[in-house]
Amino acid sequence: MELAVAIVVFLASAAAVWVFGTRLAVYGDVLATLTGLGRLFVGSILVALATSLPELSTNITAVRLDPPNPQLALGDVLGSNMLDIFIFALVALLFGGRRFLRQVAPQQGYLIVLAAAMTGAAVVLGALKLDISYWRVGLSSLILVGIYVVGMWVVYQKRPGMAEAGVDGAVGLNGPVGLGRAWVMFGGVAAGVLVAGIFLAWSTDRIADVTGVASSTLGILAVSFVTSLPELSLAIGAARIGATDLGVAGLFGSAVFNASILATADPFFRQGILVNQTEPAHIVAGGIAFGLILAGLVLILARNRLSVWGARLGLGLIGCTWVAGAALVVVMGGE
Repeated sequence: MELAVAIVVFLASAAAVWVFGTRLAVYGDVLATLTGLGRLFVGSILVALATSLPELSTNITAVRLDPPNPQLALGDVLGSNMLDIFIFALVALLFGGRRFLRQVAPQQGYLIVLAAAMTGAAVVLGALKLDISYWRVGLSSLILVGIYVVGMWVVYQKRPGMAEAGVDGAVGLNGPVGLGRAWVMFGGVAAGVLVAGIFLAWSTDRIADVTGVASSTLGILAVSFVTSLPELSLAIGAARIGATDLGVAGLFGSAVFNASILATADPFFRQGILVNQTEPAHIVAGGIAFGLILAGLVLILARNRLSVWGARLGLGLIGCTWVAGAALVVVMGGE
């Protein structure tokens, strides 16, 4: 009965995350237009924050459980970063392959480099296990925050202008939308995503406890899949309305923000430093995510030199690598 209840809560949370996530692309694009910040910056900050709210609430809830479940938190972050790049490849293939890549602004490269730096730093710091903390916050967390702040400042400075990004029109689900209503609607769906993430963490912890499946494996695969549903719905929705840059920035911006969540959740973990709880499966997932992010960077930078089949091959290899990595994580979780 306990397992059945946990599964029902898990599925309900997943459905809620999807429903709220489908609204983020529309109102994020409206805000990109009305604020004048453009799709790249809005996607990498506002939209990435909103789509990463499930990871945020899941991580904080996981480390506050009794007993805490830091392996679930770490698995969710690194697994989500793997999955975000898989989603990028999948959506790019579905919406034209090379044509999709050519619609991405070259300034996205700065954001992608930051995503790789944050993910790589999380993996390295997890392997080093630095036992240094200040006011219950690990030095590893402070390093991640520093990389995030500097990197996002660069992204802001390098963002394309409104005309260059091709942003025009502010249309919501039911016609034109004003700035005030856009903020309210965006905040509402973001809050819905956050609440769903809390129930998601609780249900996954119960499923892991009852079934005996490793929390790291569940976090990397099952939880990361559900918490990445907003990114998936965002990317598809953005591609449908022609806001390619918003969707791509949301995916790679989410990878950036996900890694910073490890620092955000660290003060809530009272049994040590969160990053230091990294297990081998986490290292593998983070390493694969790092490699996939760099592969995405290469495809975007070389988008004008790729043939149609070259783009498809590159995107397909990203997808196959994710499948192989997920299988490896399953094997490691069963040992």
